[in-house]
Amino acid sequence: MNKDLITICYLYSRSMSIYGDKGNVICLQRRAEWRNKEVKVIEYNIDDKNIDWHDVDIFFFGGGQDLQQEAVADDLQKVGSKIIEQVVKNKAAVLAICGGLQLLAKYYETIDGKKIDGIGLFEAYTVGGKRRFIGNVAIETELLGEKRIIVGFENHSGRTYADWQKVSPLGNVLVGGGNNGEDQTEGIVYLNAVGSYLHGSLLPKNPWLADWLLLRGLERRYEKYVLNDLDDQVELHANQAARNWH
Repeated sequence: MNKDLITICYLYSRSMSIYGDKGNVICLQRRAEWRNKEVKVIEYNIDDKNIDWHDVDIFFFGGGQDLQQEAVADDLQKVGSKIIEQVVKNKAAVLAICGGLQLLAKYYETIDGKKIDGIGLFEAYTVGGKRRFIGNVAIETELLGEKRIIVGFENHSGRTYADWQKVSPLGNVLVGGGNNGEDQTEGIVYLNAVGSYLHGSLLPKNPWLADWLLLRGLERRYEKYVLNDLDDQVELHANQAARNWH
């Protein structure tokens, strides 16, 4: 009997992977494999060819420095429409962290006034700030239909402002700066796409978010789907320990 398949595409894996972001891909892969799924992980980097965008169930897009973001942004303009089509039309899931979030939004304007264009999947924009938000973060989310606490680590000077009539925040800030340090929001959700400033890696300490992404990806491929439970004692202990920071 063939195993069910899920395909994960790691966008710009050589350029956009700081503060442990790659661990999110590993987490998705392992949690799928523990459920006896076949997992295909493909990496897309600048000027790569022969990518079957229509086969992607989950995109992951990590963070990077301004220099890396500029290089990636140029290439992203070439392939962005294909990514947007896969998310909007074909219901692929996305996790975009920090710089990945910024580039999937409309633009990022650095503190020096340089504008880096994004692809506009998220109805939001980012401007550089003089002070960095650095430290542990806890947010309250209802993404899964019930209140949960998501924990992570932020390190960014960008201030992201979203049109909350068109997208939703991932959660409300309990500890930390969040999107901009002003409106108490953290992250962005649009369709099956999630953007967040939380590094660290985000998913191992928040296993229900990993499973939400996996379920969205499997439903894209197989329509109705049910994930069996895993023993998340270690992961939940890590989440609780992180919540005890404050």
